[in-house]
Amino acid sequence: MTYNFNAGPATIPATVMERARGEFIDYANCGYGIIEASHRSAEFEEIIARAEGNVRELTGIGDDFAVLFLQGGASTQFAMIPMNFLPPDRTAAYVDTGLWSGKAVKEARKIGHVAVVAGTADADYDHIPELPAGTVATDAAYLHITTNNTICGTQYQAVPEVPDCVPLFADMSSDILSRPLPFESFDLVYAGAQKNLGPSGVTLVIVCRDLAESGAANLPSMLDYRTHIKGDSLYNTPPTFAIYMMALVTDWICEQGGLSAVAEVNRRKAADIYGCIDHDGFYRGRARTDSRSAMNVCFNLPTAAQEAAFVEAAAASGLIGLKGHRSVGGIRASIYNGMPPAGVNALVDFMQEFRRSQG
Repeated sequence: MTYNFNAGPATIPATVMERARGEFIDYANCGYGIIEASHRSAEFEEIIARAEGNVRELTGIGDDFAVLFLQGGASTQFAMIPMNFLPPDRTAAYVDTGLWSGKAVKEARKIGHVAVVAGTADADYDHIPELPAGTVATDAAYLHITTNNTICGTQYQAVPEVPDCVPLFADMSSDILSRPLPFESFDLVYAGAQKNLGPSGVTLVIVCRDLAESGAANLPSMLDYRTHIKGDSLYNTPPTFAIYMMALVTDWICEQGGLSAVAEVNRRKAADIYGCIDHDGFYRGRARTDSRSAMNVCFNLPTAAQEAAFVEAAAASGLIGLKGHRSVGGIRASIYNGMPPAGVNALVDFMQEFRRSQG
């Protein structure tokens, strides 16, 4: 048995993969596969409506929010957000908690004025910073956060409080739909699908309709949220198969019992690995305990040579994708919704045996 701990594209639930395999050549007895279907077909219209309905059910958002299925990944959102919502005479507030939030800052600065109001670069991004009252100016164009940081293994444990007049935006690429959150506290959230929602190629955006209508004028059509709201995500040919897979994955999340149920499974999975890390000091967690991610467990061994041996031996045992990001090294176990508890159990057993073998 092989368990895939890659950070993304990542594990998709086995039952979802099996269903997609069964429907690949002939979807719903229509005589062709959904990957071949027109995005204007009745078959695809049902799929995208089901995906949107699942997202609405799982997040609890109302009709005042639009659900969009876009392309370009989170990286396009880094620029699209300030293009729409950062006027020349305003400043956007960002929290810097890792490489991806840093990329968002870099792109926003190409568009307008940005203030990094909090960050943890001086602590090697080992925790989520606090945002005391007054940190975010009341005239900020918006506050942008990254809810989970895949490289350093940190995660917001609660939604930060911001002035009521400041829109709250979040990159949720690596923990979207992994736990209950007050989604209506956000004005815009976005997430590349390739970690918790399906394969790469589609980006989920949830945006307040009133906010979208307030966006800048004269934007390129493809970079204007209003274009995609008006076109129901069909302004141009969307990534149809990726959206189909998202519909299946969100079906699966609903079948598990929703976000509370998957969050409890995710909590137990993470606790089992962190328990092994905390056992005797052989493994050293990268993140502070108050900021630990339930999605990406990042840790080190005593030496780089042992880390390399760990990754090689784990792969030989069917545990793949455990090498840490090239910018920090170490070990990273990505345990998104699709990672079954059996995979985590296999990893913990391997970690215990490897520790014993190193004396």
